[in-house]
Amino acid sequence: MAIRRENERMTTRIVMRMMRMTRIVPLFALPAVAAAQSEALAGYAARNVAAQRALEARAIAVPDGENARRISRELAREPHIAGTPAQQRTAAWVNAELARLGLAVETRSYRVYLPHATGVRVWRMGRDTTELAIDEPPVPGDPHSAMAQYPTVNGYSAAGDASGEVVYVNYGLIEDYAQLDSIGASVRGKIVVARYGRSFRGIKAREAEKRGALALLIYSDPADDGYVRGDVYPEGPMRPPRGVQRGSVMNGAGDPSTPGWPSTEGARRLDVSQMTIPRIPVVPVGYATAQALLEGVRGRDVPQSWQGALPFRYHVGPGPVRARVQVTLDSQPYKVVHNTLATLRGAVYPDEVIVIGGHRDAWNAGSVDNVSGVTSILEAARAVVRALDGRRPARTLVFATWDAEEWGLVGSSEYVEDDSLRLQRGAVAYVNLDVSASGFDFGAGGSPSFRSLTRDVAKLVPDPLGRGSVYARWRARAALAADSLEPPMGDPGGGSDFAGFYNHLGIPHADWGFGGPGGIYHSAYDAPTWQERFGDTNYVAHAAAAKLAAAWLLRVANADVVPYDYVEFGRTLERATQGLARPVQASGGADVSALVEAWRDFTARADAFRRTRDEALATRAPAQRALVAANASLREVERRLTRPSGLRSRPWYRSLVYAADMDNGYSTMVLPSIGEALRARDATLVRTEIDDLVTRIRSASAALDDARRALDP
Repeated sequence: MAIRRENERMTTRIVMRMMRMTRIVPLFALPAVAAAQSEALAGYAARNVAAQRALEARAIAVPDGENARRISRELAREPHIAGTPAQQRTAAWVNAELARLGLAVETRSYRVYLPHATGVRVWRMGRDTTELAIDEPPVPGDPHSAMAQYPTVNGYSAAGDASGEVVYVNYGLIEDYAQLDSIGASVRGKIVVARYGRSFRGIKAREAEKRGALALLIYSDPADDGYVRGDVYPEGPMRPPRGVQRGSVMNGAGDPSTPGWPSTEGARRLDVSQMTIPRIPVVPVGYATAQALLEGVRGRDVPQSWQGALPFRYHVGPGPVRARVQVTLDSQPYKVVHNTLATLRGAVYPDEVIVIGGHRDAWNAGSVDNVSGVTSILEAARAVVRALDGRRPARTLVFATWDAEEWGLVGSSEYVEDDSLRLQRGAVAYVNLDVSASGFDFGAGGSPSFRSLTRDVAKLVPDPLGRGSVYARWRARAALAADSLEPPMGDPGGGSDFAGFYNHLGIPHADWGFGGPGGIYHSAYDAPTWQERFGDTNYVAHAAAAKLAAAWLLRVANADVVPYDYVEFGRTLERATQGLARPVQASGGADVSALVEAWRDFTARADAFRRTRDEALATRAPAQRALVAANASLREVERRLTRPSGLRSRPWYRSLVYAADMDNGYSTMVLPSIGEALRARDATLVRTEIDDLVTRIRSASAALDDARRALDP
């Protein structure tokens, strides 16, 4: 049935109610700031530095823990799974909150394939057949743990009713199955039990199904996520015996019925039989449930590395324990998901867009994942508006919350596919906040082109526990061996909503958050009680993540020249390329010398651009047309390192720089087109992929030259 226009793609634009914004003027009309000569800012003309630093200081002063607590508690007041009325209520609440700031809000809605489970059951079979408890029981002192739960089943599990002998497969990795093959143990026709960790759960499901398993049970072993790691909830932060990790088992991004195109009204759709989703039941269980099955399994003794922390010796099987797994799904698998977008239009470059986003859906209440990220985004929006005080940034800012990330980056992927032309043309950056606060230990990642900027802004933000700056504490925790080293940062391989922006379109991105010990990931216990006992107890890390976001967004939004650091980018990729030298040589005579030289040349051109930029902004005022041209060329750099046809294994993933490992999911492949050719042991393809990437690096280098020439009279 067709969805009404206002639900399918409603544009609920709320009339601009600017707080004290009776007249809109560019930021650079700010009164002169009486200050000593300010330290230079990358990408800023000398005359604009003092005003920008004052603006960032005002923004950093706004977010606070009490307002973050208010937002977080409201968004986590009930379970809000994608496709439910509760999740639609969070969209309305977020829109109302951002509209009060004077932002123009809209909702982008899509109809997607999203089957919900209506029932899940697991039995231990035999003369004493017993149905095993697989729900998450309430815990004393935590009223949130008594809320209604989404069934303990993995997203995109198939429906089915399967019975068979139990086989233990360790983590269910490809190499684990190779070891099973070496001892003659088959999972065909069996019920597979695998432990969580070391790979994305969707890969575990794919490999079990590929080998003929009838169903897959995935549990969190206490060695990895339980009492071995610390006291369990409610005495401590770790996963209790019946704590369950839900999560999607789809390998891919976006609605599986519309792979590569948006799920808009009237969109062409694949039949369910054509979708890349599991065909077997996949159910997550707690380690207490796993124990009831595994302690009776016999057969071959496991290798020592396969032994977990349950109180018995593990065996591979098969049997003699038998299990039955039953999953039922609803009869209306297509549901509407809602992204929210709140826009502050730029005054100078309105078509140049910076997006900050995080997913709004959860598997239950989701205080950590990802109410924390949405809370920080809303606090960052408040900080930006308050700091600007009636003015506009130079570039457009969009504060987004995504739906159905937990099912496979669905909401953000549909948005990117729907708005790809505008994003390819004008998107400057994407910031992703996914779990911005579950403790006080800071970490960050993203494209190497933004790493220096993130470090620089982190120096301005106070540590949430008052231990200096976020950057100083970050360095101290990293225990760096030399002053010249920087804290390690994560690569943009995939696994969160930045994938559509970076891995699909080549839009540079950054992310960060504050973490700590915990074992309630995707559990019913991820709720306010856990957060306020063991996580960010006073919501000050939520506020710190927002402070960093507000200053970071304003820094990029108002820069004369966007402060991408392509020197660090080039050096990072050159080191990664050198690491491929030995496997490439072993593959059949190819080498990476041309690739290394291409990156060195790229870095040299990036350095030449940087010197020209800094000299131009320090000593003269480049014309606006020169700035527009330079920034347009800079936006092309990482886009030119994508391939329109994508990776040969996964066409949706176009970046040839970073991608998630197709055989792991949680690991990042650097230079994935070459890495996958090496894995295929195809020497000809290795050489072809090296040549192709060299050509694209040279094109990216040419974009740097174009940017330099635009600024050089």
